[in-house]
Amino acid sequence: MSDAPREIEALIEMMAKLPGLGPRSARRAVLHLIQKRGLLMTPLAQAMQAVAETARECLNCGNISTADICPICDAEKRANGELCVVEDVADLWAMERAGVFKGRYHVLGGTLSALDAVGPDELRIPKLLDRVAAEGVSEVILALNATVDGQTTAHYIADQLDGRVNVTSLAQGVPIGGELDYLDDGTITAALKARKAF
Repeated sequence: MSDAPREIEALIEMMAKLPGLGPRSARRAVLHLIQKRGLLMTPLAQAMQAVAETARECLNCGNISTADICPICDAEKRANGELCVVEDVADLWAMERAGVFKGRYHVLGGTLSALDAVGPDELRIPKLLDRVAAEGVSEVILALNATVDGQTTAHYIADQLDGRVNVTSLAQGVPIGGELDYLDDGTITAALKARKAF
């Protein structure tokens, strides 16, 4: 039990629910925010309130935006026929950080999982199939995680799109800067199978 007032304890408990923060980290973060109240806490609270009021899911792709259609879907120059399929918004943002993909995205909202009773209709797969037909998509790039559920989802989507559009996936294997000694067997196997001419 802490000596902190109830309101502060409630804030610590809320912060501890965030990914990457446990009770101790949350306590340190809250203490820091309180000590820097004018510089950090008040602007943070205002920014959080603004996002809470304006953030929404893009009606087209599932990205998080402040408009019904996100800037990526709205940009005509990105309508190049390439559609990158990702599991969630964090994956979309990671792809955008890399700055190499210039097409549009489709966020599934998860992966197929028989154990969790997640089927195609619980994800945005029907919407994906509609978009491929309606938007003149020439290539669907499956950028799904290399997990069992991710690969199951990729195979399902590839089967649904077979013969309709070119379906590709991200290469898998040794990351740049990676050392073989630190890689798991699955990564080494994928890298060996995806080898190319030197």
